[in-house]
Amino acid sequence: MDNNLSAILVSRKSGEERFRTKGVPLENKLFGFWQWACSDLSSNTMRGILAEYIVASELGVASNTRREWDPYDLETQDGVKLEIKSASYLQTWAQPKFSEILFDIAPTKGWNARASKPGSESRRQADVYVFCLLHHQEKATLDPLDLGQWTFYLLSTSVLDAKKPKQKKIGLSALLKLNPVQVSFGEIGSAIKKIISASP
Repeated sequence: MDNNLSAILVSRKSGEERFRTKGVPLENKLFGFWQWACSDLSSNTMRGILAEYIVASELGVASNTRREWDPYDLETQDGVKLEIKSASYLQTWAQPKFSEILFDIAPTKGWNARASKPGSESRRQADVYVFCLLHHQEKATLDPLDLGQWTFYLLSTSVLDAKKPKQKKIGLSALLKLNPVQVSFGEIGSAIKKIISASP
């Protein structure tokens, strides 16, 4: 028995991989699982992952696989660490009113992959936060794949640390008071460079 418990190297799948039983391939493909599990792009969990992918795609860092346990969500080709947060007015379920827009900004201890345990210091792990708002407000035409239905607000972590050092969540109005850089898809990369160049 191989007792090597080092990290698993995750390979990018095509979707054509088949389930097997006793070594015999079945008709069921991985793609079918993806359709079953990931088609609801409006749910909080899947929308958050989609937001990460949208940002990664624009920045050219979506060619590998998503890393679940990193202390931050993405890293640009220039080494800038990003935390990606998403929110939406609309949910999959029936709603009595629009959802309140809240983003998670809580400091964390992160995950120390080398030691296989949480870090010792609670802090915000990224250099820049990208707040992804699916701003569309009509359920009949909601389409998270339509990048025109998204607005992106970018803010240096140093601003959050200075203005909201212990806060765990932030609403849209409070976020706007911090003067984030507001952009559409296609402008995220330039906004990150602007923020980093302005950092002390």
